[in-house]
Amino acid sequence: MDIKKTFLLTFKWILICALIGIFSGSASAFFLVALEWVTQFREHHNWIIWLLPIGGLCIGLVYHYYGKEVVKGNNLLLDEYENPQKTIPLKMAPLVLIGTLITHLFGGSAGREGTAVQMGGAIADQFKELFKLTNADRKTLLIMGISAGFASVFGTPLAGALFALEVLYFSKVNFKSAVLSFLVAYVAYFTVEFWHVKHTHYQIPVVPEMTLTNLGWIIIVGILFGLTSMLFSRTTHFWGLLFCKYIQNAPLRPLLGGLILVVAIYGIGSTKYIGLGIPTIIESFSTPNASYDFLLKIIFTGFTLGAGFKGGEVTPLFFIGATLGSALSIYVPLPIALLAGMGFVAVFSGATHTPIACTIMGIELFGVESSIFIGIACLVAYFSSGSIGIYHSQIVKGAKHHLYQRIKRQNLEDF
Repeated sequence: MDIKKTFLLTFKWILICALIGIFSGSASAFFLVALEWVTQFREHHNWIIWLLPIGGLCIGLVYHYYGKEVVKGNNLLLDEYENPQKTIPLKMAPLVLIGTLITHLFGGSAGREGTAVQMGGAIADQFKELFKLTNADRKTLLIMGISAGFASVFGTPLAGALFALEVLYFSKVNFKSAVLSFLVAYVAYFTVEFWHVKHTHYQIPVVPEMTLTNLGWIIIVGILFGLTSMLFSRTTHFWGLLFCKYIQNAPLRPLLGGLILVVAIYGIGSTKYIGLGIPTIIESFSTPNASYDFLLKIIFTGFTLGAGFKGGEVTPLFFIGATLGSALSIYVPLPIALLAGMGFVAVFSGATHTPIACTIMGIELFGVESSIFIGIACLVAYFSSGSIGIYHSQIVKGAKHHLYQRIKRQNLEDF
């Protein structure tokens, strides 16, 4: 390849990278502002939670009549990466945006990562036809879309880039894709900064020395975080399968689910477990949580998403991990903020099979001082969370896959 062709090819990918980063970052910025607005409106007008079943019905009807091709959400991105079929419809972006805002406005328990990643993936995939790219190049586009969405919505460009690569277990990822994943993550991140949209900040003020005793405690809590990841994943899948099995009419699932959620919310007399739960996450770094907080969040989020409401799983996983770590501080002789921070990313690590990205995310959010504690917790949670994660279509490979296959074969031999 001559110098001119190399230059043009490089320029083309830099241009694509800039466009995906700017569009995805701008979409995430708008989403974050809108999400904050609907959250504040709900918090100041709690009566609106009574309309959750109507909001669910609206989501169900919109997806039933206009969004059947994109209802799989993040799993569609993973499916198209492994087995390319057709370009992801651009309507995935506005549909998931509207669906998520409705979910949060009326009191559903969901996150935001799924929305940003789906918007990023849908936006990125449009460039295949525009630039006449091959199916191999399309894989790069999907990686870039996932990276841009994740990095922009959480303000963690390094973790976003690595998450896009690791959630696919680096499958068929070439050097070009890896470089572009990092580049687009920073473009999307700085685009959000350009729009003056702020991200939540957390602090771990005290980090003890690493000793054998502390290492033992990290392993113990890491296992608990991993088991919690497994519980969350299985709970979410359980509710989804249950709704599909007994309610054939898809729009009625979020309607009925919304009715049950409203009764549950008013039954417990608290809105603590709906929405993102950011205030509770922040509080968990300084005040021990109740031992049941993480369990109730698992139930509310699993039921909300299983019923067909829209949103992500990651911020609820942050809530679950942080509140569990905070509650464990009563029994574990480690600083409460450190335990909350470890749980924050370790439960996420187990549920998505992405220990490297989660470790880097912990460093970006909490500082490098706690990196050893966070890294070990993420790795232990990853290995102890089972083979099923929150994404149906994710292909689990690597050391964890081989470990579980070996255990499975050993059990068969023993039988």
